[in-house]
Amino acid sequence: MVRRATFAALVMSVVIVVTGGAVRLTASGLGCTTWPRCTDESLTPTAEMGFHGVVEFTNRMLTYVLSAAVGWAILAARCHRPWRHSMTKLGWAQFWLVMSNAVLGGITVLTGLNPYTVALHMIAAMALVWVALLMWERSKEGDGPARLSVARPIHQLSYVLVTVIGLLVAAGTLVTGAGHHPGTPKDNKIVPRIPIDYDRLAQFHADFAFVSVGLAIAVIFVFAAVKAPQPARARAKELLAVLLLQGVLGFIQYFTDAPELMVGLHMLLAALTWIAALRVPLALRTREAVETPVDAPAPRTPETATA
Repeated sequence: MVRRATFAALVMSVVIVVTGGAVRLTASGLGCTTWPRCTDESLTPTAEMGFHGVVEFTNRMLTYVLSAAVGWAILAARCHRPWRHSMTKLGWAQFWLVMSNAVLGGITVLTGLNPYTVALHMIAAMALVWVALLMWERSKEGDGPARLSVARPIHQLSYVLVTVIGLLVAAGTLVTGAGHHPGTPKDNKIVPRIPIDYDRLAQFHADFAFVSVGLAIAVIFVFAAVKAPQPARARAKELLAVLLLQGVLGFIQYFTDAPELMVGLHMLLAALTWIAALRVPLALRTREAVETPVDAPAPRTPETATA
């Protein structure tokens, strides 16, 4: 049950990234004009708000579905016997990330879709994906101390790879902040944009993509040379495949003036790329189960202590 619950939380963390992107790509970022209510007088969108209000409000409601999935993961970890305290902490970390991201989403609306708060909103969503993935991976392991399967420098190299992919995602949020989809109808000129040339930011993002692909290829060769565990080598190849697909999609998106569907797919692949990168270092260590000895003495109770 713990694995199913943690996987559900991971899936919902990716879904909320995609639906958040759909809000911006359908120009529904201000579909609800305030927060936490949809309007000053109504909790839900009114008929006058039309399609944009429905899209924005639906995304807000999906936060409750995400919260339910995280709550299921917390309860599954807490009810597991023996109780896995580390798993419960990861579940609560997800809960507080969901709550803080909801508040950040509200600030984004109240600031009129300020591009910097929009970028932080996306980065916070990726932090949630990180913790959700970690909890799901830990559900397949024991609670013993982590033991590296490779030399420490090789493990550190995998974290360099994760850092570069993280910077790649962060650079993408800057491109968004200066790009073609501010989150409101195109005739709305009041939404601020990042005051840097879009083409320069896109080139900066592409440069990080080239570095990421090169580093992923290097990691594959290093893993093969040191005979890293097969799961780690497979995950490194999966990361390279997703990066190449994302790169091709990014170039098509740039030269076709960023159509909405392409941008949405790009956001989905950004979340999957982040997951693929995070899974690489997790395959370079093992955790054994901590078993209670069969002949361990029973815990002392007040009755036995006074007997």
